[in-house]
Amino acid sequence: MVFMKGNLMSQRTKLLFLILVLAGSPLIAADPPPSEVKPAFAGSVTIQIEGAVRTIRSNGIPDHPTGQFPNRGNPNTIGPQHYEFRIPADPKQELQVTALRMQPFGVAVNGVVFDPGAAEWWNRDRNSGWQYEPLAGDGMLGVDRSHAHVQPNGAYHYHGIPTALVYALTDGKDKMALVGWAADGFPIYSPLGHADAKDAGSPLKMLSSSYRVKKGTRPSGPGGVYDGTYVADYEYVAGSGDLDECNGRVSLTPEYPAGIYHYVLTEKFPFVPRMYRGTPDPSFNTHGPRGGPGGGPRR
Repeated sequence: MVFMKGNLMSQRTKLLFLILVLAGSPLIAADPPPSEVKPAFAGSVTIQIEGAVRTIRSNGIPDHPTGQFPNRGNPNTIGPQHYEFRIPADPKQELQVTALRMQPFGVAVNGVVFDPGAAEWWNRDRNSGWQYEPLAGDGMLGVDRSHAHVQPNGAYHYHGIPTALVYALTDGKDKMALVGWAADGFPIYSPLGHADAKDAGSPLKMLSSSYRVKKGTRPSGPGGVYDGTYVADYEYVAGSGDLDECNGRVSLTPEYPAGIYHYVLTEKFPFVPRMYRGTPDPSFNTHGPRGGPGGGPRR
């Protein structure tokens, strides 16, 4: 049984993180809210393996500083949640991938969910097929330095690399970091991985996704040139990066020296994976984005 609770981040690490923020490290996201604050509630998370199931219970409160919420792009306040996720402790790859619906992709080791999709569509029309990409770069969804913001129900959630969490787990060093688990049970890692997936002695590199912005113009909806504003602006090009269509690969990792399929958070789209290699557990079905102003107004 594995048990984890509360602050992963020491006072020393918090200080180092704040120094990193002030120094403008390239790990920090662009266009964050102007300040970092300590959450008003204490984080709580337990992770247990019982038989074939890994159970993760948490209140969804991060154990690191966050942006100021509410802010200009996000009108919501962080509040405790009641999460209980059950995932396979020994996940299996399936022949067919499963697309992510409007629900969390997975959960971090600190109990905060990875929820890459935004409940924001062109002309507020969910049936249009043109869903906004939260990290497209216009700053309209009010994400903080850990690529996170808040749903109307108070759920703080990551849309990309949780910068502060990764820094806490690695102490600011270049290391592979197990940052959480997907709903199908496979582990989720930070962007660094071995150059040779089969050689633990090979150097670490920043792994890249195999997605790119399409060329040409949109055939419907908002029209205009594909520029990454919408999820549908991107396409998968096999072999163009290090990762597959699920933003994952089979590789040796510190926790799995014999190798395992795992997902990777990347600096570019999809940031957090949008497809599962295994079968997602139903316990994630009831925690999707709520309706309402989840990310603030759109032009």
